[in-house]
Amino acid sequence: MKSQVDVAVMIGSGVPASLQALGKRVCWVVLVNGERRGTAFASRNEAQECQTAWMEQLHGADRPAVARQAG
Repeated sequence: MKSQVDVAVMIGSGVPASLQALGKRVCWVVLVNGERRGTAFASRNEAQECQTAWMEQLHGADRPAVARQAG
């Protein structure tokens, strides 16, 4: 079975208190098969790096890690 690994954005009250205390009102999380894995990230780039790591772990380094996303 092929697992799906996505990056999702959280805004407002969905942002963890630790990031809200730093003035952040948006964060990104990694979802594996729709379930959040790991921590919230302050930047989309950090979340995409984590996404790549999950893809490599789940599908092996010999397959394409991530399809490039616009944005």
